[in-house]
Amino acid sequence: MPLRHVACLSLLISAAFTTTAHAVTVGREQDITDLKLGQRVQVDDGTCPAGQVKEIRGAKMTDQGVARTATCVPRFGPKSK
Repeated sequence: MPLRHVACLSLLISAAFTTTAHAVTVGREQDITDLKLGQRVQVDDGTCPAGQVKEIRGAKMTDQGVARTATCVPRFGPKSK
């Protein structure tokens, strides 16, 4: 396979992963019903400092299911004055 085809194929694959990586925003952590491995969900419940939002991630697989981690991350979106 020519190098040009390989580069084009890898670009298409990376674009597909990029489009599915957007985080969903919910109001309460209890609203997250089934978190998948690697999925990110932003929770806007006011527990993080101003300008940040809590991000819940599906961190690793355990016997009970997907283990979650929570961190405060910068809030992205339209800026208001």
